[in-house]
Amino acid sequence: MTRLTLASSLSGAPGNQITDGVARKSEKAARILGFEMEKATFAGGCFWGVENLFNQMSGVIEAVSGYEGGTRDNPTYEQVCSGRTGHAEAVEVSYDPAKITYDELLNAFWNMHDPTTLNRQGPDHGHQYRSAVFFHNPAQEAAARRSKEAAQRYFDRPIVTEIVPASTFWRAEEYHQRYFEKHAGHYGCHFIRGWVPAGSEETEGVKPS
Repeated sequence: MTRLTLASSLSGAPGNQITDGVARKSEKAARILGFEMEKATFAGGCFWGVENLFNQMSGVIEAVSGYEGGTRDNPTYEQVCSGRTGHAEAVEVSYDPAKITYDELLNAFWNMHDPTTLNRQGPDHGHQYRSAVFFHNPAQEAAARRSKEAAQRYFDRPIVTEIVPASTFWRAEEYHQRYFEKHAGHYGCHFIRGWVPAGSEETEGVKPS
């Protein structure tokens, strides 16, 4: 697995003063705490809800909203929403592998959004809202493909989630970070459905009626 400090997971766009400041503080915190972390990156529609649910999971150090999989450096929210940069709204998850596994993150991912809807989640539609797993190494790729195959048994429609190599992750503007904490009561279309049981890659699944 790819190891990283909290600073590297939040490094974001070069030259971004806010991001650089967060990274410096995180690097200091990681040195004080004295532990390593790994990262995982997912896209499942609007990043507000995905980030919020991952941040609630035990073992997750920080989930950050951003943009990945496009062609433009340091894109803005407006540019991504135009559909012309190719980015997905993505969430980079820094986690402690001693407390939570990559497979557990994958299971949460399948359950927090509908992976069978192409370029759409709830009321949001467009290529930037596609479902994707951005893997950081061959082990993550193998785990994601195995998990996707296992999860498929619980859906009547084909899973359309892309499984692609991670590229540059661009941290989104600060007003997007922990959006639901800043806007209590805001509606979101992401929640844990429970339709893919934990450890499903090792059990025989039955599709819900």
